[in-house]
Amino acid sequence: MMASFRDIKEDILARISAREWAPGDLIPNEVDLATRYGSARSTVNRALRELAEAGLLERRRRAGTRVARRNWRGAFFEIPLVRAEVERAGGRYGYHLLERRAEGAGPEAAARLELPAGAPVLFLRCLHFADGLPHQLETRWINLSEVPAAGAMPFEREGPNEWLVREVPWSSSEHVFLAAMPDAGERGLLGMEAGEPLFVLERRTWSAQATITWARLAHPGARFRMVSRTDPTG
Repeated sequence: MMASFRDIKEDILARISAREWAPGDLIPNEVDLATRYGSARSTVNRALRELAEAGLLERRRRAGTRVARRNWRGAFFEIPLVRAEVERAGGRYGYHLLERRAEGAGPEAAARLELPAGAPVLFLRCLHFADGLPHQLETRWINLSEVPAAGAMPFEREGPNEWLVREVPWSSSEHVFLAAMPDAGERGLLGMEAGEPLFVLERRTWSAQATITWARLAHPGARFRMVSRTDPTG
């Protein structure tokens, strides 16, 4: 049975997510892919074109098609590394994994990741430090159907933020900023005073096909400062 262009896209995305084809790698040409999938070359071309339009592949005439090294397309915010934020401010970065579990998506995870209930997800809760003080409480779900390699990662020494940015191609992201009052657990973990608000960033990230991850990044309002610089010409 001939593979459809959607089947081809999904298979290529799976290979990229599993690092079979890593960022910068040259992938097989259209003729070879058409043979592999038992499809017309025009079908393969459509799949590659849509992945390139999503920012996941880079296509160059005579140079072939490569997995994109950076997968963002004019987004207002590039996905930052919390380690880099702390160190750029002159601080000493620290990290501690609080909780990690693979599970079926409950109602909240299913809604956040746009998945059916019970779909396989990885739940993580991590604490990031700046000069020994709690800087960010990260609560995250990862869609294991899109990023199966995450299921094998312990995330004990490296946070999911760094690993995902380095290892998993993405095409778009959504950022929601809000102020919130912490519950008792958050206040204790972040070392906050009574009545002190949180500054919260909620981030959802997509590949061309599906949601990769959703994260809630909570910071002590009194100790957090965010700086954004934009180029009006870009």
